[in-house]
Amino acid sequence: MDVRIGIVQTAKELEVELSEDVDREKLLREIEAALADDAVLWLTDRRGRRVGVPVAKVAYVEVGAPTPERRVGFGAP
Repeated sequence: MDVRIGIVQTAKELEVELSEDVDREKLLREIEAALADDAVLWLTDRRGRRVGVPVAKVAYVEVGAPTPERRVGFGAP
């Protein structure tokens, strides 16, 4: 599952690939809790690396679909 985080005053996004067995609803609750508490949002990617983002700098968070549906080529939307 992919998570994209937009950072304030930056044109680039932070993209974190989480393992496919991540509970989407639990992840959304953790993101909402971190944003509400003005804390650091910690995510662990599929390689085991931890990524921390201070929520004061978060512009938006986009959580990808739970199923890996990536189309490449002429059929891609």
